[in-house]
Amino acid sequence: MTYAGALRWLDERTNVEAMRPGRVTSEAFKLDRMRALLEHLGNPHEAIKLVHVAGSKGKGSVCEMLASCLGACGYTTGLFTSPHLTDVRERVRLGGEPITQYSFAQQMNLVREAAEKVPAKLGEPTYFELLTALAFRFFADKAVDAAVIEVGLGGRLDSTNVITPEVSAITTIQLEHTQLLGSTLQEIAREKAGIMKPGVTTITLPQEDGVMEVLKAHAEEVGATLVVLGEDIDYSWRFVASHDMGPHARVSVSTARTEYEHLAVPLPGEHQAANCGVVLAILDRLREGGFEAPERDVAVGLANTPRNGRLEQVLDSPRIVIDGAHTPVSLGALVKSIGAHVRYDSMVMIFGCAADKDVDGLLAEVARGADKVIFTRAADNPRAEDPAELARRFAEASTKMAQVEPTLKDAINTAARAVTREDLICVTGSFHLAGEAKRLVQQMLERKRAEGAS
Repeated sequence: MTYAGALRWLDERTNVEAMRPGRVTSEAFKLDRMRALLEHLGNPHEAIKLVHVAGSKGKGSVCEMLASCLGACGYTTGLFTSPHLTDVRERVRLGGEPITQYSFAQQMNLVREAAEKVPAKLGEPTYFELLTALAFRFFADKAVDAAVIEVGLGGRLDSTNVITPEVSAITTIQLEHTQLLGSTLQEIAREKAGIMKPGVTTITLPQEDGVMEVLKAHAEEVGATLVVLGEDIDYSWRFVASHDMGPHARVSVSTARTEYEHLAVPLPGEHQAANCGVVLAILDRLREGGFEAPERDVAVGLANTPRNGRLEQVLDSPRIVIDGAHTPVSLGALVKSIGAHVRYDSMVMIFGCAADKDVDGLLAEVARGADKVIFTRAADNPRAEDPAELARRFAEASTKMAQVEPTLKDAINTAARAVTREDLICVTGSFHLAGEAKRLVQQMLERKRAEGAS
């Protein structure tokens, strides 16, 4: 297959990310199928050192910061994350760079051959399973020193959960994907705890009491070591402001072998301090296993962490920021982060979310943070809520100015006409919407460059 052919073949597979939860069956999650697929690829995941990260919020941030730190320490580092913003190759990165089109096609050909050998009784591998297998095969072929693997959905049955990592981590657990993972925090925590392995340390941060009880019980049951940031590892943070960085958090983590002091958190928002603390705790555990991670290099790695849809400014005039916040807690944190880090007169929020989210909770945060709201939907998300329905429910709870646009492009154009240089446009509510906004801006800039060249 060529690269285009590989994409077409991949897009024809079952993609849980694009399905309404009610249509997802147990057939979509089969670790036996994933193991069979990897066996036909030579079990590449067993040839590399891995870090496994689960959680409801913050796991992507932890993965980005950790991979950047390992790279700055001189290690060849793989990174597997999801979803992507503008290009599926973003999910599989080597040294911070997306896998090339050539390598993607080359690896997908191998994965397709392996998929055709999976016993029919196990079913056909899914979109996410195929990408997971491709990542493992690619990282093994490149002989990476370490690969950071982000869980896709849940943990226990996620296709990444065939690995035995050097260390694992579980970030903040919130109510999410309740139709698939469970209707309570404790049920969701059990799914996340499923990534724990016998003899492997799992780092976590303070959780709600019921969640922590589940994590501790599961760790004891499987023979894993659970390390809690701030309880089992000394951790502190403070919010400061400097001329070069502006307002930001700094964190300190210390153990018997590690002393990371007052390192700047690269991502905006107070909530990122604990995520950064988890990264430093993971590095401490890796040092125990022979990795070198001196404070000077770690600080450089943190500073070079990409934003990738986390309060990322994609255009200067008008100022447009994108963020993949899709839960009330994360959207509330975004609003707070914008208030702390961004100067603006008025904010127009372009919002769209999936229908299976906590819509009313999200709209309450929209009302709290935005001065004006434009409701729309992502073009590539069949799970998106109708913008007119969002506007109707918003009007029941808020008197703020709001309108509806059928497409994101229309919404951005409308917002651009309404703002001044001192105002801010924020596109949020889902990674689908944030990614589409980034693509639209990139296409517009490319057109302007081409016009300027001609």
